[in-house]
Formats: sequence, structure tokens, C-alpha cells
Amino acid sequence: MREIIRIGMDTSKHIFVLHGVDAEERVVLRKRLSRRQVLEFFAQLPPTAIGIEACGASQHWARELGKLGHEVKLMAPQLVKPYVMRNKNDGRDAEGLCEAMGRPSMRFVPVKTAEQQAALMLTGVRDGLIARRTQLGNTIRGHAAEFGLIAPKGTDKIEPLLARIAQDETLPTLARELFVMLGREYARLETELREIEAKLMAWHRADATGRRLAQIPSVGPIVATALVMKTPDPHAFRSGRHFAAWLGLTPKDHSTAGKTRLGKITRAGDEDLRRLLVIGATSVIQQARHGRGRHSRWLLALIKRKPPKLAAVALANKVARIAWKLMVTGESYDAARINPIPTVAA
Repeated sequence: MREIIRIGMDTSKHIFVLHGVDAEERVVLRKRLSRRQVLEFFAQLPPTAIGIEACGASQHWARELGKLGHEVKLMAPQLVKPYVMRNKNDGRDAEGLCEAMGRPSMRFVPVKTAEQQAALMLTGVRDGLIARRTQLGNTIRGHAAEFGLIAPKGTDKIEPLLARIAQDETLPTLARELFVMLGREYARLETELREIEAKLMAWHRADATGRRLAQIPSVGPIVATALVMKTPDPHAFRSGRHFAAWLGLTPKDHSTAGKTRLGKITRAGDEDLRRLLVIGATSVIQQARHGRGRHSRWLLALIKRKPPKLAAVALANKVARIAWKLMVTGESYDAARINPIPTVAA
């Protein structure tokens, strides 16, 4: 068998399909493996480049194959798709991966360590708990409204509502028992959420990069932690503009025939990180519109000529570029560079 220079591996839960080529781009390997055979097979191969689609469990396989001396390259599915020929199947997917990883312009997803993966779970678990708390709170409000009991919006209004329900003796016994059960579940979610946020804050305080990022206006501990966790290798981006484009904060380009046509933002990349940056930017804009705090001339002028939501996206784009610069250079945020002036009500 000729020397293999790279292998594309299509992964699944149980079946793995390999496609390898030599230095002359001739196919020298087509193989189908079960899950337990993967590490055994690659342990017998000399170190080579392996391309895997960045999907579920891809980080695990990248770490395991890396321990065997192989160079693992993870690729986003949308970048691999153009290289997959029609009549899609596992073999064609592996062939497309092998072809895509050989392109000079291909961009790769950094491989995370097990510790980085564990830390990233904090943000995912926190988002899941918040979603369940919101769902349960709406459930309690909806059932209570059927008995004529309503409450203002806000998570802090649920416990007073449950207290009113417990004191209302006109409610059927069954309804009160069910509300008690829902109340216990809500209290449990609140406790677990506080525990997760305490772990997240401890991780943030122990990370020097996260503390520097938190100095940026609109970036708090949650956003700073997410930036560090989801960007393990900021040097993979050539500039802050490329980083903002990766987050989907740049407009879609529909230009042709020399005519520039820019649309809405692409919304590519990590949705959670983009959402956090826009939420933080929205908070800063609300403060500026009410004349609170000190803000740059650029932001004040932007608020005057653009709608609040559009201004929030523009500010989020700028914050992303500043964050990339701080992560790459190790510098601290310098507020004097943004030329702050006293604000007035917009």
C-alpha cells in the first residue's frame, strides 16, 4: 500500500467510514470500521492527517486520535458540503472530507482539551436550566390564570404567586397539591441554577483572559467566560473582522457586476455567543439613550442615526473585534482609546 498522506473519516455512533489518498491524490484506502475497531486500526498506522466533520463526539475522537500521534483536523459541515458529490452516502461523505481538508483555503475548528470541554458544559447546562425555569414559570402562570390569579412578569414574581395560591382556600384541593409540586420543582431549578452560576463565577475569577475581557463595556462575567471557552485559539483568525464574521455579525454579501449589495447579518457561527454579545450591547445602548454613563462619540452618533436594534448589532460587532484583540495580544482594555465624553439624553 502506498503511503497515506491524509484520511477523511465519516463518523457516526457505531459505523466509521475512511477514505485515504497518497501524495499523488490517488485513492489508496477505503474502509468501514465499527466503533471498537477505530483506535485499533489507527494505532497501526504511521502518523497522518485525519479530517473529521465538526459534529457530536468529534472533539472526543480528535483527542483520542491525537494521542496516537495523528494530526486531526475538524471542519465545519457547511464548509465540507460543497466537496461532497451527489448521491450522498457515508463513502461520499468521507471522500468529501478528504478532499476538503486538502484545500489551502480550508478553515479548521480548534480541538479542545477535556478540561476545556468540561468548562464549556457550564454555559450549556446554565442555558438549559434557564430555559426549563422559564418554561415552568410560564406553566405556573398559565394554570394560575385559569383560577383568576395573575402576577406581573419576572422570575421574582413566581414565589409570591405560589404563596398567594397556597393561601387561597377557594381553590380545589387537587389544584393546590399540583401547585405545591410545581413550586418544589421551581425551587429546585433555582437552587441548581445558583450552584452553576457560582461555579461559572469561580471559573471566571481564576481565568486571567476572562477578567481582562470583562473590562470591556457590555461584557460581563458570563459573556467573558463564553468568549474564552468558545474561542480556545483566537490566533486561528487573521483579524478581528474575521472573528466578527465567524460570529455572524457581518452583513450578507449579494454583490455582483460591480454593484455592492449588503443584506442582514449572516447569523453564522455560534448562536449563543452572538446572542450574548448582542444582549450586552443592547444594555449599553439603553443606558446611553437614558443619558446614564460615559460613552464614545461613535456610539452616541450611531444611536442618533440608527434604530436601537441595528445599533446593538453594530456595537456587538465592535466589541467582538476588541475582544479578539485582547485575547491575541494579552493587553488590557484601555477606556481612554474610545474617547469617552459625558453623555446626554438621545
